[in-house]
Amino acid sequence: MKISRNEQLMARKAAATPRGVGVMAGFFADRAENALLWDVQGQRYIDFAGGIAVLNTGHRHPKVVAAIEAQLQRFTHSCYQVVPYESYVALAEKLNAMTPGKHAKKTAFFSTGAEAVENAVKIARAHTRRGGVIAFGGAFHGRSLFAVALTGKVQPYKAGFGPFPPEIYHAPFPCHGASLDAAKKAVEQLFKADIEPSRVAAIVFEPVQGEGGFNVIQAEAVKWLRKLCDEHGIVMIADEVQTGFGRTGKMFAMQHFNVVPDLLVSAKSLAAGLPLSAVTGSAEIMDAPAPGGLGGTYAGNPLAIAAAHAVIEVMAEEKLPERGQQLGNELKTLLNGLRAEVPQIADVRGLGAMVAVEFQHPKTQAPDADMTKRVQAEALRRHLILLSCGVDGNVLRFLFPLTIEHAVFGEALGILSDALKAASRG
Repeated sequence: MKISRNEQLMARKAAATPRGVGVMAGFFADRAENALLWDVQGQRYIDFAGGIAVLNTGHRHPKVVAAIEAQLQRFTHSCYQVVPYESYVALAEKLNAMTPGKHAKKTAFFSTGAEAVENAVKIARAHTRRGGVIAFGGAFHGRSLFAVALTGKVQPYKAGFGPFPPEIYHAPFPCHGASLDAAKKAVEQLFKADIEPSRVAAIVFEPVQGEGGFNVIQAEAVKWLRKLCDEHGIVMIADEVQTGFGRTGKMFAMQHFNVVPDLLVSAKSLAAGLPLSAVTGSAEIMDAPAPGGLGGTYAGNPLAIAAAHAVIEVMAEEKLPERGQQLGNELKTLLNGLRAEVPQIADVRGLGAMVAVEFQHPKTQAPDADMTKRVQAEALRRHLILLSCGVDGNVLRFLFPLTIEHAVFGEALGILSDALKAASRG
């Protein structure tokens, strides 16, 4: 029997790369355009994963491609810390102006979300001269050792990788169906039993947890965190790696809560698929590390910086945050309308286009991870790429490009509806 091109590549992958780098799809990408992707055998797929929230402006947006090509003709690397370039400074100026708050701000660029999170903690520690950091259950902040210590999910991110750095503490995340009082009591207990607040440098949280299940933080909880940080001189860090750049219906998710963080971390859709991340925040706090304390050989790569400039233009010109809100509403309407036919649907939630559906066993209300896998498999069989998430693995998340053509979006919703019904029967 003839072995397909995808099967050949999967065999080579198994022989050449470690199993720890998990791969969802059984096919290999060949090309992509906006919300569509073709594999090496010419099969067409609708991409509702977006490279894990990286492609809010879609695959190969013409303006992004043009910006990268123009920079490619000039130079690809000098290391900003050796020979700087204006485009880095100009992008920092834009982020300083765009992010929540009218106070004086500064921005430093890095390559990955985990890098940016870790550097935000470094900045907070340098500013406060303290060591402790508080994060939340269900959080995801990256795969590097310190970032994974902040992460509040053991499988698959933390299992087998300890011991982890000290002075990192977790509290329950105050989201839908969770008690804000429980989070408050947990933090009070931390202050009584584990670390006094005068030794806490930062509190790190996602406005909407990504890997944790698209859990939206309660608005009152954001205000409580701001008050808590102000009371004890703690730096408030908003991790907007996944929520930033239009995904939640606003440019940044913190704009939903009218609360200004001290530091805001962005990455993923910031540069439309090129590796770029940023820490933006209070100029006084950002200036705490000494020269040489921040940076990286590839940090603020000029090709990625060029892409980010184009992303910001596209976001404004095509009104992508607003379009994301509209598309998210359509998706929620579909999912809620299927509850009678798909009784495993326990919750439909999210902000803007950052939408998720949670599955439970109808009789016991226990998390139904098998249903999630069935829906994902049925959708993939129909050429729709979906991602799962959640501490219990029972949540599907939707990360389609905000630039998706409406006909393609409608096609995808039809596939999703069929996949949900088939999985429910199965």
